[in-house]
Amino acid sequence: MKIQILGTGCAKCKKMAEIAEKAARELGLDHEIEKITEIVDIMQFGVMTTPSLAVDGKVLVAGKVPTEEKMKELLSS
Repeated sequence: MKIQILGTGCAKCKKMAEIAEKAARELGLDHEIEKITEIVDIMQFGVMTTPSLAVDGKVLVAGKVPTEEKMKELLSS
């Protein structure tokens, strides 16, 4: 599973990466975290607000940081 954090490196982007990493570990998922920080690359996902979360190229969250519980739900589905 490739978990992609879309954002320029702001505090919220870093928080989302931390939550995603923790949730994936707790769920025992085989995962890789990729941080996409270039605006041009972020725009290719079709999102206009950051931070955003994509899993295997599919955007699941845009413009907000989900709670740990919500992150687990997103990564489990």
